[in-house]
Amino acid sequence: MHGSPAAGGAPRKGRIARTVGPYVALTKPRVIELLLVTTVPTMILAAGGWPGLWLVLATLVGGAAAAGSANVLNCYLDRDIDKIMNRTKRRPLVTGELTPRAALVFGLVLGAFSLAWLWLVVNPASAWLTAAAILIYVVGYTMILKRRTPQNIVWGGAAGCMPVLIGWSAVTGGLSWTAVLLFGVIFFWTPPHYWPLSMKFKKDYAAAGVPMLPVVAKDTKVAREMIGYTLAMIACSLLIWPVQGMTWVYGVIATGLGIWFLWTNISLLRRAEDPTRGKLKAMSVFHASITYLTLLSIALAVDVFLPF
Repeated sequence: MHGSPAAGGAPRKGRIARTVGPYVALTKPRVIELLLVTTVPTMILAAGGWPGLWLVLATLVGGAAAAGSANVLNCYLDRDIDKIMNRTKRRPLVTGELTPRAALVFGLVLGAFSLAWLWLVVNPASAWLTAAAILIYVVGYTMILKRRTPQNIVWGGAAGCMPVLIGWSAVTGGLSWTAVLLFGVIFFWTPPHYWPLSMKFKKDYAAAGVPMLPVVAKDTKVAREMIGYTLAMIACSLLIWPVQGMTWVYGVIATGLGIWFLWTNISLLRRAEDPTRGKLKAMSVFHASITYLTLLSIALAVDVFLPF
């Protein structure tokens, strides 16, 4: 008897998943998701309302492709140390699911597509800013800073701040002080977001020869610097209130979120200073940072539609 179409379709779908899956994994979808969370609220804020479904989708497509390109090229350049680290040893270039050549071509094609798409469908300003983001992450962070300085994620993290500038420019064709402050929020948010992850995987980074601050400095020093960056982040988030003319609702939410996230950092410092307080729980700060940025982004978007 001949197999049914459904029976024949299952293996085919499996083959497609095995072919496409490794490429998708190289783009680091969870990282892209976090970047896009900040783009839509920024566009709403820039437009003073809903900027239009097509513009939002077009910007998200271009932004996702650009972030995916940068992440793929990062995996290509870091494949030698990815095989050493437990956190990254299952990436497709380490397991052999993809060849370095295939990854390089895929990353370059994604990048070229993102720039052409944004230039032709959105506007040239967003395309230029996207090109800068890719260069900062691939060249600035991955090729120059990552293996040379404990401040690698601070300056290299500027690439993760670019989506707010891209989103703002997609709507307005330019930038503003509000866009700069949004950039500042994410710039100062990045160290207290990423360093807890580095604390958890400290041995991995040390084995790979990557001098993340938690590898070369005591936990107390790392926690103090995280508090400093968090204070600067809160200041930027609150300055948006008068500069953009937000309502008191945003002010209250931004203040409350800032105090809460600051306390998670202070708690980390207290545990680092006194181990008798219990386990360090660095990952709780990591997860709190994601919650903070998500809720702040929602507050920025919702505030625009408030009737007062």
